[in-house]
Amino acid sequence: MELKVAIQPQGDHTVMYVTGEIDLYTAPRLQAELMSALRGTEAVRLIVDMSGIEFCDSTGMNVFLMARGRAQEQGGDLQLAAPRPMIKKVLQVTGLDSVFTVLPEPAAGAGQ
Repeated sequence: MELKVAIQPQGDHTVMYVTGEIDLYTAPRLQAELMSALRGTEAVRLIVDMSGIEFCDSTGMNVFLMARGRAQEQGGDLQLAAPRPMIKKVLQVTGLDSVFTVLPEPAAGAGQ
């Protein structure tokens, strides 16, 4: 399945909508999109809408971790929003739910 990414600035943050599967083959594209969204010197608060992600393996989780580190180096943050139950389970099992801020839905992050 193809990976699709769309980025939409929303006031004090940017939302990245990701749909499809994230695996060894699609992770490089996701990484490039995340790094592009985080490019620049100003702090960026990036919220990744995960509601359209059907599968994400460890390669994808590592991409999100790396992007979060880059965002924090710049004084920003990367948050995950609306993960499907299977993705939420992966976050819990790996302990990444305590590393990332996981929003129940993208709109919840808009006013924070």
